Amino acid sequence: MPDVNYLLNTAIKETENLNKGEVFLVRDLFKGYEWNRISRSQRLLLGTLFLNYVNTSNANVKGIHKSSSGQQRYLKT
Repeated sequence: MPDVNYLLNTAIKETENLNKGEVFLVRDLFKGYEWNRISRSQRLLLGTLFLNYVNTSNANVKGIHKSSSGQQRYLKT
């Protein structure tokens, strides 16, 4: 299993493929089988690191609100 920094870089790079105004979850940035292979603890850490990246960088992504299941939603700006 790749380390969480590799997963974070993959997620950041994948945001370039999104259209402006698109709403997404971090899990949407991975293929289904790739996401399922990531352990729960790594997924939680990845979500935290991605949110921190969005809040501290000039990325074209911003956190909007959490879904009813508690997952952070993002908007491509």
